[in-house]
Amino acid sequence: MLRRVLLVLGIAGLVAAGICVLARAYGAALYFLIQGLALTLGILLERWRYVHKVTRSKGRWQSTGERFVDPTSGKLTEVYYNPDTGERDYQEQGPAR
Repeated sequence: MLRRVLLVLGIAGLVAAGICVLARAYGAALYFLIQGLALTLGILLERWRYVHKVTRSKGRWQSTGERFVDPTSGKLTEVYYNPDTGERDYQEQGPAR
């Protein structure tokens, strides 16, 4: 929800920049353009940039015994834990039974 609100505000900043250019208020247009681009690009690129990648080759990975059906994929998922780093990894085991 917050992500959508911020995206709408960023796009509104870009629209305001366009209106300011039409009104020949170039100082305000520059302000709204920078604000709108920063907010819009920040929201759109945020999920791509901060994707956590688990390194399964390092550490002592062990099964926690937790298994569940992932609601988005519908597949059985098992949880693994690395006590060295505290990371958790979710691996699909196959279709739900």
